[in-house]
Amino acid sequence: MLRLVDPAAPPSQGSRPKIKGGHMRIAVATQDRQRVDAHFASAKTFMFYDVGPEGHSFLEAVQFDNVSAEDGNHKEDGEDRLAAKISALKGAALLFCRAIGGPAAARVVRVNVHPIKLPNDEPISDVIERVRTMLKGNPPPWLRKAMRDGEAGDERFVDDDE
Repeated sequence: MLRLVDPAAPPSQGSRPKIKGGHMRIAVATQDRQRVDAHFASAKTFMFYDVGPEGHSFLEAVQFDNVSAEDGNHKEDGEDRLAAKISALKGAALLFCRAIGGPAAARVVRVNVHPIKLPNDEPISDVIERVRTMLKGNPPPWLRKAMRDGEAGDERFVDDDE
């Protein structure tokens, strides 16, 4: 895994809240770094952005060399090809991709990232603009939940009945 970081961006902090002050960290699965055009397991690159109602900034690109084919046939060599990708997603609120299998989606959700499958290849700039528009207005229920989960700190795990 290779990380390419914008030197002007704040350092990547996987444990930082996903949503802070109306901003969220999103990830996009891409082959060409211009469009959301990759399946989760076969993505060569995840691009990360900080997106808020009034703007966005590029944070980093993470490249992967051990990717699966997009034909649905995955090697059974015992190697966990998804572990590095799932680890890279920590700290993001949303993942945009063209496709993601059920078991992989469940693993992504377990690290508190909401996967979103797009029906067609789409420019990353259009995806970012759609997120910005949702953050400005009345976000859909799934985005409101992601925002609430991101704003809550570790106290959300405390059981009040103790």
